[in-house]
Amino acid sequence: MTADRVYLDWNATTPLRPEARAAIATALDMAGNPSSIHAEGRAARGLVEQARGTVAAAVGAEPRNVVFTSGGTEANTLALTPGLRIGSQTIDRLVVSAIEHASVLAGGRFPHTGVATVQVTREGVVDLDHLRSLLAGARPALVSVMLANNETGAQQPIHDIAEIVHAADGLLHVDAIQALGKIRFTLKELGADLVSLSAHKVGGPKGIGALVLRDNLVAPEPVLRGGGQELGRRAGTENVAGIAGFGAAVAAAIPTMAEDMARVEKLRNRLEANLRQTEGSVIIAESVPRLPNTTLFAVPGLRAETAVIGFDLAGIAVSSGSACSSGKVRASHVLEAMGFGPELAQSAIRLSLGWSSSESDIDRCLQAWRKLAGNLTKRDHETVLERF
Repeated sequence: MTADRVYLDWNATTPLRPEARAAIATALDMAGNPSSIHAEGRAARGLVEQARGTVAAAVGAEPRNVVFTSGGTEANTLALTPGLRIGSQTIDRLVVSAIEHASVLAGGRFPHTGVATVQVTREGVVDLDHLRSLLAGARPALVSVMLANNETGAQQPIHDIAEIVHAADGLLHVDAIQALGKIRFTLKELGADLVSLSAHKVGGPKGIGALVLRDNLVAPEPVLRGGGQELGRRAGTENVAGIAGFGAAVAAAIPTMAEDMARVEKLRNRLEANLRQTEGSVIIAESVPRLPNTTLFAVPGLRAETAVIGFDLAGIAVSSGSACSSGKVRASHVLEAMGFGPELAQSAIRLSLGWSSSESDIDRCLQAWRKLAGNLTKRDHETVLERF
């Protein structure tokens, strides 16, 4: 990020925290393989285990139940594995919500014929009655629901979902990637059996994540086979630098999370109050609990790609939704699942804030938006981009 730009795309990725940068630099200077038993290897192993303990403590888990992965997508894929067992019952059925990340909607390693989708409400919250109907009278299922949506910020009633799933003898996987560092949660409070995390959403480096298991849960079948790393649950020499950066980012984020997010929420609320002044504007999922940093809004008829480029030309980074779509702006599957038509779905713009967001960032964003929205209401989007 340069000093003359404003970054409002924190849900896509966060800037690297200084603490994480320092931890990564220290790890990169180490020579040892964490599987080696000599002093250099033990030093590298020490960094890995320190980070494992930090990540575990942040979500109320035992360190031995944290499996480091290459990121959130691999963590989700590892979780979504047929063959998980409850007593003598083997789970071979998967239920996912319609608003999940693409790595969950892909079904992990379940066959497509073994995957069912649970609907969501107009507010983007899982339809609990539909979930009950999918689980009633059927074989136990693994259910995967995200804690907070990456586009709308809407939080899911995970505790209620867990009660429904466990009453049907199933298991619950929670993708908590967007929630870490923004809202407090533990595995026990959620009632989750498996939880996915990712470092770069909390100020750590890209390319490192974790799957956290409930105590006494049998680990899923590994995606990668080979050595005995991660207690045999994920083969391959550990990414020591990435893991150290992950741990350092979590250690920096959690103690100040409540204070940081309270300040960020005030900024977000001020932003939304001004956005509502644009005729026809819609704040998505505003009637349900959301992440304190996230706004998804739309003005039907104003295309998201126009707004994203217009903001960029004004020195402001925003998003049209998920960043995991090959850099392309396209209609949101989340909004389609919520029942919004293509006109609104193609107009949605996501603004997401973080710990260093400021009042001046909001001022610049609103100034750019007023200019952009004013132009867009008068001319088609191609002409606007030529004049902005």
